[in-house]
Amino acid sequence: MSELDYRPSTAAVSLAGTRTRTIGVMLDDFRNQWFVDLLTGLRESLEGQGLRLVVADRFLNTGLDTSPVEGFLSMRVEGIVVAGEPDGLPRIPRSTPVVVAGGRADAPGASSVANDDRTGGRLATEHLLALGHRHVGHLSTTDSRAGIERRAGFDDAMAAAAVRADQARPEASDAGLSGVTVALTGPMTEATGAAAAARLLSDHPEVTAVFAANDMMAIGALSVLAEHGLRVPEDISIVGYDDTPIAAARFIDLTSVDDRSVDIGRAAGAALLARIADHDLEPTDSLVQPRLVVRGSTAAPRQT
Repeated sequence: MSELDYRPSTAAVSLAGTRTRTIGVMLDDFRNQWFVDLLTGLRESLEGQGLRLVVADRFLNTGLDTSPVEGFLSMRVEGIVVAGEPDGLPRIPRSTPVVVAGGRADAPGASSVANDDRTGGRLATEHLLALGHRHVGHLSTTDSRAGIERRAGFDDAMAAAAVRADQARPEASDAGLSGVTVALTGPMTEATGAAAAARLLSDHPEVTAVFAANDMMAIGALSVLAEHGLRVPEDISIVGYDDTPIAAARFIDLTSVDDRSVDIGRAAGAALLARIADHDLEPTDSLVQPRLVVRGSTAAPRQT
């Protein structure tokens, strides 16, 4: 075998046996650091189980007009992890366990493990309000369920702050508090963040703090703030979401919400193993609680 450089055919082995020992993982975007962290947790939970991971990007081969899930099913994988938004999935037989990681399960019979994005959005906004900011902007998109949930958290925090302000100053209907959202179409990328930040500054120059729906949008916003001569955090504070490694870079030093993507990966792996062991197990939905990581991009508003 060594002299002939022979390799056993895993396809033939799986046909001859009853198990392929393979897990299919479908990602939304290889470029997003969030998925790297999730894969780290997933790998940790599956270590020692003798399982191989086959990873595919759902948009990498869009010209083929087929989902990676179809390929996974033809490979007779023992389970599938859908990382990110589960929209547009083909029908998956109930005999193949499915776990949606990072999103909410739409596929019948699928389990899900996700970050509590609404709570995370509230944490980010409450942090800015606690620092004393009264005019807070939010940058988001209309095309992401996670973004929609984070925006709901922003709205929750602003509404609660308005109630507290009204109770403290009943003679002033708005008590000088305002929150505004700029939500563009498209993915949550650096370019989208830059475009949303430019519109926010143009339409609402009074804003002294910004909550971006993820770290990449925050990075895009930072470039626009610099172009406008605004210093962070002296002139304007900014918070991101996902707590990716770039947020912790010393030059960026971005306050961010840690969505605990590694923990989501671990929990998704554990949920999948449980479904593989017992196909009759009822699907479960669980939320991982986020936490705020404060760095140097946020401070109290400058006194004028």
